[in-house]
Amino acid sequence: MIIGICGGTASGKTTFTKKLLTEVNPSFIVHMEHDFYYFNRKNLPDFLKKIRNFDHPESLDNELFVNHIKALQKNESIHQPIYDFTTDSRKEETTLIRPKPIILVEGILIFSIEELRKICDIKVYIDTSDDIRLARRVLRDTKERGRSVDSVIHQYLEAVRPMHNQFVAPSKHHADLIISGNTENYIGIDLLVTKINAHIRHLKREHWKQKIAKSKGKS
Repeated sequence: MIIGICGGTASGKTTFTKKLLTEVNPSFIVHMEHDFYYFNRKNLPDFLKKIRNFDHPESLDNELFVNHIKALQKNESIHQPIYDFTTDSRKEETTLIRPKPIILVEGILIFSIEELRKICDIKVYIDTSDDIRLARRVLRDTKERGRSVDSVIHQYLEAVRPMHNQFVAPSKHHADLIISGNTENYIGIDLLVTKINAHIRHLKREHWKQKIAKSKGKS
């Protein structure tokens, strides 16, 4: 099962995802973040590099991202890149990600990737008002990424807002479930947890059926 969590920058995707992960048996679910798949800034097209545009689909290595998700689907481990937003580049080391039955995919642009949309079993869009997203982004980028308030606002006006309107907001119509991110949404989390746990129970039943069938075959 592949679950996609999409929404604008600072919409609450990560908070929603982290809360969801605490409600599900960790041995059954793996978290894949699109943010780790940004290209090094020096390798970006010039039109993206000049305005520090991280919100255009071409700023990410979508081919590698989709290939990694498909590898996990095939029960193969991957080496996930690690992106450092303070240097705008990938680190030399990678993270080993082992396959699990449920793949939780998160990112602002994941529904703009047709190939990824096709393999998602459930697509969730976190819908949050623009003013709340901007306030959250200013707080996050100044505290966690060493940015100045001026640079964050400039980037928002020059790149984030127009890219949201062009690529992110329109992808909402691909969603199976739209959840408000203006406040904590426990109902949305409960709905997904119920669906995920039902899938886990199904996997466990199938596992035991196979074990019983094998034991009968040996006797």
